[in-house]
Amino acid sequence: MAEGSNSMWGGRFAEGPAAIMQEINASIGTDKRMWREDIAASRAHLAMLAETGIVSRADAAKIDAGLQEIADEWSQGPIEEDLALEDIHMHVEAKLRQRLGPVAGRLHTARSRNDQVATDFRLWTRAAADRVDAGIAAMQDALLTRSEEHADTLMPGFTHLQGAQPVTLGHHLMAYYEMLRRDRGRFADCRRRLNESPLGSAALAGTGFPVDRQMTARALGFDAPTRNSLDAVSDRDFALEFASAGLQLSLHLSRLAEEIVIWASQPYGFVTLPDSFSTGSSIMPQKRNPDAAELIRAKPGTLLAAVTRLATMMKGLPLAYAKDMQEDKAPVFEAHDTLILSLAAMTGMIRDIDFVPARMGAVAGAGHSTATDLADWLVREADVPFRDAHHITGRAVAAADAAGCTLAELPLDTLRGLDERIDERIFGVLSVERSAASRTSYGGTAPDQVRARVAEARKELT
Repeated sequence: MAEGSNSMWGGRFAEGPAAIMQEINASIGTDKRMWREDIAASRAHLAMLAETGIVSRADAAKIDAGLQEIADEWSQGPIEEDLALEDIHMHVEAKLRQRLGPVAGRLHTARSRNDQVATDFRLWTRAAADRVDAGIAAMQDALLTRSEEHADTLMPGFTHLQGAQPVTLGHHLMAYYEMLRRDRGRFADCRRRLNESPLGSAALAGTGFPVDRQMTARALGFDAPTRNSLDAVSDRDFALEFASAGLQLSLHLSRLAEEIVIWASQPYGFVTLPDSFSTGSSIMPQKRNPDAAELIRAKPGTLLAAVTRLATMMKGLPLAYAKDMQEDKAPVFEAHDTLILSLAAMTGMIRDIDFVPARMGAVAGAGHSTATDLADWLVREADVPFRDAHHITGRAVAAADAAGCTLAELPLDTLRGLDERIDERIFGVLSVERSAASRTSYGGTAPDQVRARVAEARKELT
């Protein structure tokens, strides 16, 4: 490679990089996604240079016009990549130099690629957190709509995937709303912590130019400048935190996806999948496969890989910047893309899926799911210690099994034979409808509680 083919490196190197070095060193194929952030940060930096007199206003005006022209061009079509230019920052600068000549070189005054990339990446991740948050909010809205619709719909509640107690479908769906509420909190925390501007930290030690870091921070929507230049250029906590929050979100989506897969199976029959989110079989025409749910179920692997890659990359890195950190963007970009797609698919499924209340209600009473109601009645109405009530109820379950009936179908004489304190009032609590309706404690499954929580949650979303 001829001398000067990469003028950004300056006069230190007599020869350009070998082809293999060029290939491993270049990141433009990945970080070109940050071109908008790079130009925005460059314009903010340039405005500050002009305001502080570091660069003349005339030169700044020319450079700013050139940056806007580049943005207009790249918004219309793909970036022409050149491995010799390594990254998006040098692509912008080289293109600017082609347009303006030597004056373009004034843009890089009082900054380094180290604080430049840290700023760009924070800007991109901040916007990514906002996009994920909007996707979560849309899914929460879909859950609220379906939860309100099915506040009275009975279904079996499970522990260990065994029938436990009757619940309402609305209550079940609202459990996922709560998971997503915590996810939004994690992304909000991530956004708040990352919202400090590294710009002006230069390579690692700050700069001797009289820069105004408060000005650039404000211009880019940051809360403040970072407080330590060494930390500013070497920190990637925000990337790891974004991926970690994404992993937790993906785990929540995978749990709901698994339930949809189970509910859609013939032994359950709780839901009918919409055509838009299922596929058929190449040889079995009767099949309706829950492929979208299954793919969402698999996505935590992608997010876990992102967390692992970032953590492994940062482990043991001494201050300040090291080239290892060039590998930080790909996992965050992939995490973002996976989350946005997963949220969109799951939101669509929740909105379009057909629940089958009759089938859910029929299964809600299976496995003597109101046994706890019998025990609670004995404690509440007959003053029986709970452990004794538990034993009596166990004998009642055995009697129902022997008779091939539900607890509610056992004759009163049979129940009184187990304990004489039982009377006819017991039948007021043994149906699945009464069982669910009785769970009126705050956060319980009673339909009125579900409706109240939905109303409360609607206010949270607005």
